[in-house]
Amino acid sequence: MPRAGLILKLSCPDQPGIVAKVATYVAGHRGNLVEFAQFSDKLGGKFFARLEIETSELDVDPEDFIEGFGTLGRSLKADWHFRRLPFRMRTAVLVTKTDHCLQEVLWRAELNELPVEITSVIGNRDVCRAVAERAGFRFNLVEMDGERRERGFLELRDQLVEQKVELIVLARFMQILPDWFCEEFSGKIINIHHSFLPAFIGANPYKQAHERGVKLIGATCHYVTSELDAGPIIEQEVERVQHFHSPADLVRLGRDCERSALAKGIRYHVHDRTILDGHRAIVFPD
Repeated sequence: MPRAGLILKLSCPDQPGIVAKVATYVAGHRGNLVEFAQFSDKLGGKFFARLEIETSELDVDPEDFIEGFGTLGRSLKADWHFRRLPFRMRTAVLVTKTDHCLQEVLWRAELNELPVEITSVIGNRDVCRAVAERAGFRFNLVEMDGERRERGFLELRDQLVEQKVELIVLARFMQILPDWFCEEFSGKIINIHHSFLPAFIGANPYKQAHERGVKLIGATCHYVTSELDAGPIIEQEVERVQHFHSPADLVRLGRDCERSALAKGIRYHVHDRTILDGHRAIVFPD
């Protein structure tokens, strides 16, 4: 049985005594610090932290504990976020034709490695329907070719809102998202890009990699912004390339990188192990 608790993410200007003040607040209400991960960015002058707090012995209601932290948070000029434990994040998985990343997400969800509640699998092609339905999830087809593009994204947006989705996973969803869509779901869209960004962007990075004779290929899991393939990076994986590897071999090796990077990226996000800081993501791995 998962224990009751809270996750606190915090960022603020770096200053002496932050750790002591936060730990004192937790201990003052008989909270138990299970984890306190921190990072002081000396170049940027900022402090980042992730805390996991066991609340079974709190001397106040958890909601009062959360509200009471506001006084300290404001004194630190901080941005902070609490999440109650245990939880499952409502997640939609978007796909096009390939299914290996979808299979990875469904498999890890089934194993309870990822605390997600998959609300639906949504595709702009019907190719992955059988995979989703075989795993027991509904599949929604949203057409967005040609003149249906804007209408399709509006329909997609309505489905996500109706399902109260907290996380959108682009599992090789081969569509460029409209700017308005990226803004509405900012910080809630994770993409897997089949390249070790920022080296090869766009739709055919393995061909580009082969033509350049690279010695490493990889995959990048990142948050989505309106700038193509340029959002904050969460996780990257690489594989060694030999001179005899063909473009098809690179695709095969790359699939393994994609699956691993996406699974780790989702895990870090749903466990509140990422903090966005401009163009980068601060990640506290487990």
